[in-house]
Amino acid sequence: MIPSVSVRDLTVRYGATTAVGDLTVELAPGKIYGLLGRNGSGKTSLLSVLAAYRKADGGSVRVDGEDPFENPRTMRDTVFIRDTLDLADGDRIGRILDFHARLRPRWDADYAAHLLDVFGLDRRTRPSALSRGQRSSLGVVLGLACRAPLTLLDEVYLGMDAAARTAFYRELLDDYLAHPRTIVLSTHLIQEVADLFEEVVIIDRGRLVVQEDTDTFRSRGVAVTGPAEAVETFVSGRTVLGTQSLGGVSQATLYGSLGDEEELRAEQAGLSIAPVGIQDLFVHLTSGEHTPEAVR
Repeated sequence: MIPSVSVRDLTVRYGATTAVGDLTVELAPGKIYGLLGRNGSGKTSLLSVLAAYRKADGGSVRVDGEDPFENPRTMRDTVFIRDTLDLADGDRIGRILDFHARLRPRWDADYAAHLLDVFGLDRRTRPSALSRGQRSSLGVVLGLACRAPLTLLDEVYLGMDAAARTAFYRELLDDYLAHPRTIVLSTHLIQEVADLFEEVVIIDRGRLVVQEDTDTFRSRGVAVTGPAEAVETFVSGRTVLGTQSLGGVSQATLYGSLGDEEELRAEQAGLSIAPVGIQDLFVHLTSGEHTPEAVR
């Protein structure tokens, strides 16, 4: 069974620092989620709680209706691959794969062997002999071959070259389509991987900013460009994420789609309208100038 995930008023603290504060998010089963946030936004803390690596300091977390902390059933069906692998460097890759095969009921040894070939990894090699990118590739092998119903991937591409990242994205999508599960992919390479996401979850300073279907989210960003006075008049009363000016020309980035009548009014005012990419929209939403409530 593919689990749903329910997070209500989650708080995670490290001493006097609150990494996640009153975060509420719901993940329906069987989707690929893009978890986006700047460094220190609380992404890894959230994933660590979902994977039962640490206990929540407040609020509730339910994976398939159960608290995952020290819960053998949910832990068995959850895999969390971080940018730093938790491996014994003295073991060889083959032994590491065999160990995971004993722990993971859905482990596919043939698929693991296929992924080793894709990423050019040798079963006889020790992790200590791998480059940074190769260690990341090994993490991808472990994360995908176990086919855990809840798969959490946190910046797993670090050090990979463009060819390896492309192979990772292809394998993730192909295997997800063949073996559906809930996948949460935390990444900073938003533009490169955005087409994989079915939903986007953005958190900033430990709080939810946006959770939305990817196509809907794409439609939220609008860039309005033209004479400065006309732009200022047109965007009045709207949520303006940012502005740029050069001479007498201004560009304003708006949060919120425009209707046909509004687009016609913009055209009559000599303004041009263009979509804003997910990465640019993310940058504006997490710039620190807007509260989460302001863009909902």
